[in-house]
Amino acid sequence: MPASDTTVSTPNLVVTDAPIPADIAMISDALDRFNIEKTGVEDRRPLAVLVHDPETHQVIGGLTGRTSLGLFFVDLFYLPSELRGSGLGGEILRQAEDEARARGCRAAVLYTITFQAPGFYRKRGWERLGEVPCDPPGTSRVFMTKELAARTGDRD
Repeated sequence: MPASDTTVSTPNLVVTDAPIPADIAMISDALDRFNIEKTGVEDRRPLAVLVHDPETHQVIGGLTGRTSLGLFFVDLFYLPSELRGSGLGGEILRQAEDEARARGCRAAVLYTITFQAPGFYRKRGWERLGEVPCDPPGTSRVFMTKELAARTGDRD
């Protein structure tokens, strides 16, 4: 009887700037299954606070992120310039944090860029974890976190 073939083919690697959404979903879902197997916790959920134009009803800004394993991740946060400084951004962030608390999250994480909004987040209780230099020179990615303990007045 011939020996079994133990040769394993090497997977192909493809570098792309245009991944197919189904491929991204496959990776995300596989990682989620791995995390569930390791933790026994199945709680990953998207979280978004969307800003709709009152006339067109189209989304014109907002916050997107996700909650998982007791953490709230802020992925994207954008408001058109004409809505900045109105208090709307703070309200969007407050609503997202409140929803994360309701889902059992104890902390939140995000990154921003030095020319974006680190001051905005600091004013709302976020703390700097660290920075990584990026382009253009003199610019950094700023990694931030916030404890999401129960807000004052939320307790019985």
